[in-house]
Amino acid sequence: MSFYSYDPNSLEKHGKSFYWASFFLPYKSKNAASELYSICRYFDDLADEAPTDQSEKLKSEFEQICNNVEHPINKFLKSNNIPIQILGDLIQGLIQDQKLVRIQTEKNLIEYSYQVAGTVGLMMQPLILVKNKNANKHAVDLGIAMQLTNIARDIYEDAIMNRVYLPKEWLKEISIEHLKSDSTEEIQTQMSKILRKLIDLSEIYYQNGFSGMKYIPFKTRLAIFFAAKIYRAIGMKIKGNNYQYSNKRVYLNKLNKLWITIKSLPEFILLKMIYRTYTPIRESFQNENL
Repeated sequence: MSFYSYDPNSLEKHGKSFYWASFFLPYKSKNAASELYSICRYFDDLADEAPTDQSEKLKSEFEQICNNVEHPINKFLKSNNIPIQILGDLIQGLIQDQKLVRIQTEKNLIEYSYQVAGTVGLMMQPLILVKNKNANKHAVDLGIAMQLTNIARDIYEDAIMNRVYLPKEWLKEISIEHLKSDSTEEIQTQMSKILRKLIDLSEIYYQNGFSGMKYIPFKTRLAIFFAAKIYRAIGMKIKGNNYQYSNKRVYLNKLNKLWITIKSLPEFILLKMIYRTYTPIRESFQNENL
């Protein structure tokens, strides 16, 4: 049996970009966001704690949370008005990672991205004091955008772990052995096109996320805006490298993050004027409007 306890240092240790942005949150929202991150990290660690399939362990842990009103995770969700079904969706994504990960279609990619990241956007809503349910689709799309950035950044590392999140319908004849190879010249042209497609797709989701920030109260909006801009900058760095596929991970250092933060301030002021429209690009998920 596993036992959850809140780790207040989890965000600082594991979520560098989110930790940076959290300094712009009010104290109460920052602490609540930190605990949500700790919960998500707990399940991530549970999923990866052994090389064997942890699906049953994840299911059992979620069942215990649902059935025990005194469980700290259950209490956290209820006290913050977060539907437990959304956490269940996240755990389904982690269970999917326990199997052989071979995403087949773009639709499958978006569904997975909702499960592991769009759900976090939904669970953050009450923590950053969002009241309007119209914000939900924007929160989901921002989470999806960030996950697409993750996937673009981690293709090589994921392949080493025998996981391929790029859709098979995009990869066509490119195999996991190609992705794991230290020499990427053979697939560079095709992979550059795929990376461009992935970054372009993420851009639509980022635009949808930004267009919903009008629903976030001003006192918590800045932190979410900075988190999104910093994450998006990873994709822009890949774009700046001409979408070159590499076994070296793209990352942002503290100076990069500081510059993005400062440079983004005028955009933040004009946010409602710049991002006015929502582009319908996906089907609604079952639990996104609870």
